[in-house]
Amino acid sequence: LSSSSDFLFKFLVIGSAGTGKSCLLHQFIENKFKQDSNHTIGVEFGSKVVNVGGKTVKLQIWDTAGQERFRSVTRSYYRGAAGALLVYDITSRETYNALTNWLTDARTLASPNIVIILCGNKKDLDADREVTFLEASRFAQENELMFLETSALTGENVEEAFLKCARTILNKIESGELDPERMGSGIQYGDASLRQLRQPRGAQAQSRQQCSC
Repeated sequence: LSSSSDFLFKFLVIGSAGTGKSCLLHQFIENKFKQDSNHTIGVEFGSKVVNVGGKTVKLQIWDTAGQERFRSVTRSYYRGAAGALLVYDITSRETYNALTNWLTDARTLASPNIVIILCGNKKDLDADREVTFLEASRFAQENELMFLETSALTGENVEEAFLKCARTILNKIESGELDPERMGSGIQYGDASLRQLRQPRGAQAQSRQQCSC
């Protein structure tokens, strides 16, 4: 699959324990709910190739443990991440209150340019809500984050969260704000892009004609 991707982005899923981070990742990759989810120990990994704005992007996603005792282990994975899903549980005020710490970690350890989308997970448990949409929306605005409420159970907005984040990164590459060749950007050219970059212009057009079959 990687041979046909234009870009490779490194993503993180961060937030307090019990917010449903592993379930979000599982829902995104497998399109189904993970029934028997235990707390992540250290870090878990998943990858998926998606189509974003006509480009093929491989997302390498690191799902980090939310428990404090794993904090030092998970912090080392922040380095060189291009995007992150910052997850809280809409039924838990405590996980919402912890967001500022997670955000500080991401911006200091990963990169000041990291693209972050705030995800209020467990939208299916609306009756038990402790954090309003408006309040979280305001927090996102103040901290220059994108924001969606998601449900790892029903799948609502799960794919959209990853795609929205990837689309923003892609826009920043196209506008020159992010440089995939800069060390630690969390972005790499996929094989398809590299081949085009290395070919002289005439050869590019030719290979395009050959590929159009």
